[in-house]
Order: sequence, then structure tokens, then C-alpha cells
Amino acid sequence: MIWVIGSTFVFVFMAVTMIFVRMKAAKKPASVKKIILPPLFMSSGALMFLFPEFHVSWTEVGEAIAVGMFFSIFLIKTSNFEIRNQDIYLIPSKAFILILVGLLIIRTAAKIFMGKSVSIGETSGMFFLLAFGMIVTWRLAMLYKFKQLERRLQQQIIE
Repeated sequence: MIWVIGSTFVFVFMAVTMIFVRMKAAKKPASVKKIILPPLFMSSGALMFLFPEFHVSWTEVGEAIAVGMFFSIFLIKTSNFEIRNQDIYLIPSKAFILILVGLLIIRTAAKIFMGKSVSIGETSGMFFLLAFGMIVTWRLAMLYKFKQLERRLQQQIIE
């Protein structure tokens, strides 16, 4: 139970940090680099799978990534861009905070439920894969939206 509480505090800290980072990012123009770097940095977390206690079955890998992709829909729907002063900006969304809180509640409940039948290492591995599947899907959708606006901005400059 101590691991559930500790990891929940870590998740809360990361969620609060993400909220502040996102609010700060909305004040500066978006770029391809700012969109694709977070999943690349997060990918280093996959090194946990070098240790046997974090190993999960291929079925669990697929399930975790599929759930992450499903949850990314909410982030995709609330992540939009706008053109301001010939630059592309991310539009801040109040729903982003609610989504993070909802994910925290779901994550905590699932961790408590799964903790009875799945080890803490496997649960950690599955939640990493869920988060990674979510962020990669979300960022790819953001990149697509960004590139569409970038093309529209280029057309406006040409005209």
C-alpha cells in the first residue's frame, strides 16, 4: 500500500508540473521540436524493462498501449492551436486539468485493484506503457494539427 501512496504522490507532482509547463508553453509559439521531444525524453523510461521485476507479457503490453491510446482521445480533443502574429500557439484548455485529475483517479483506482493480483513492478511497467501510448498518440495528433496550421500559415504568407 505504501508503494501505491508513494507513486500516487509522484504522479500528482508530475501532473502539477505538466500543468505549469503547459501554461508556460502556451505563452510561446509552438514548434515541431516542442511537440516531438517529450515522447522522446519519456522513452528513456523503457529502460525499466531491463529489470525482471518490470517485465510484462505481450498481451499486457498491447492492453496498456491500447488503453493509453484511448485516453489520449481526451487530450487530443482539448489540444488545439491558433495562429497569432504569424506564429502558431497552443490554446490553453481548462479541460486539461480536469483530464489529468480524472486520469489520476482512474490510475489510483486501477493500481489499488490490480495491486492485489499483479506485482508493483508489473503494474509500474504497465502504467509506463499506458502513459507512453497516450503521450505518443497525443503528440502525433498535435503534430498533425500543427502541420496543418503551418501549411495554412505558409499559404497566407504566399498570398
